[in-house]
Amino acid sequence: MDGFVEALCTLVCRAGMPDACIYRNKHIELPGFFRPTKQWDLLIVDDAHLLAVIELKSQVGPSFGNNFNNRTEEAIGSAVDLWTAYREGAFKSSPRPWLGYLFLLEDCPKSRSPVATAEPHFPVLPEFKGASYLKRYELFCRKLIHERHYEAAAYLTSVADTGKRGVYAEPATDLALKVFATSLMAKMAAHAALKGGS
Repeated sequence: MDGFVEALCTLVCRAGMPDACIYRNKHIELPGFFRPTKQWDLLIVDDAHLLAVIELKSQVGPSFGNNFNNRTEEAIGSAVDLWTAYREGAFKSSPRPWLGYLFLLEDCPKSRSPVATAEPHFPVLPEFKGASYLKRYELFCRKLIHERHYEAAAYLTSVADTGKRGVYAEPATDLALKVFATSLMAKMAAHAALKGGS
């Protein structure tokens, strides 16, 4: 995922933010509400204002079931923790930060196969019936945005033998990398413009 991190850093700089405001690999901890801190993959902080927070995750088989549950719980929990900490003033006078989630899934027969659901007491939501993990992750990323846990989410898939060469697909246009990057750059450009005019 390092290539995506570098690409996002380049876009943030193009939007007018200095490289000194971009944090990756170190100084990436933020205070939480339910836990002391969490390390994020990419932070944009300028003059003690938290501007953007980005999480990047990937999944390669074979345990799609366990990993799907872990990834969904982690992403939702991280967002709830961050927004609760924000509400409680953990980021001082920062405006509401831009929170993004980028996910890359291995495209393979197992991730494309329909998955049965256990319904011993109540039926699952209809969109999940027979949905593959490829579809489940698409639904998940879209719901993260619709429920306002994240400002934007990018959902990408990649085949193992070509993925290492940077080849990926975008199963849903509303979750495309361009949509994600455009939203991030708009937030950064707006901040840069306001700061330049002050």
